[in-house]
Amino acid sequence: MSKKTGNVSRRGFVKGAVAGLIVGAAATYGATQIAMPKRPVAVAEPVEGKTIYVTVNGETYDVWVNSRWTLHELIREELGLTGTAEGCSFGECGLCTIIANGKTILACQTLAIEADGWNVTTIEGLASGEKLNPLQESFAKHTAFQCGSCTPGFILSGKALLDKNPNPTVDEVREAISGNFCRCGTYDRVEKAILDAQARL
Repeated sequence: MSKKTGNVSRRGFVKGAVAGLIVGAAATYGATQIAMPKRPVAVAEPVEGKTIYVTVNGETYDVWVNSRWTLHELIREELGLTGTAEGCSFGECGLCTIIANGKTILACQTLAIEADGWNVTTIEGLASGEKLNPLQESFAKHTAFQCGSCTPGFILSGKALLDKNPNPTVDEVREAISGNFCRCGTYDRVEKAILDAQARL
């Protein structure tokens, strides 16, 4: 018969240590769960907004807008005018360019609620039925587009320029379209289209 000694075997030490760790972890986990505060119930924020009156392409709309909507969201989602595109959402590409009160602005960087009383023109407002605007015809003539995403913004920038200055120089055209970005690189054709549209207008 073997005698008990005060020495602990290696196997016994490992078993004891593992058991101690498990018990300790369980106790700590349980305590943590008990001590954790309950997550607060999310409360929906009240929706703020107001009714605005805005004229788009000659038609006046009486429409309620959320105070967080951009003018781009109002034009595309609420009014269904999908010609106004959005590319970067940061005001760097110019795809969402429209004309408001005679000046080009970026619809993605403008709150819809600000447009109360404005007169807005989008790409849909240039043609008359099946008849294209002379500037649109000039863009088609010079093939001043490839993928077409940026084209509405370029045309509206060109229109705003020609409305203000019917005989611009090349440098003035370049300045007018400097906020519009074309990944396809059709800038030279865009310039020719705008300059050629002078005679058509």
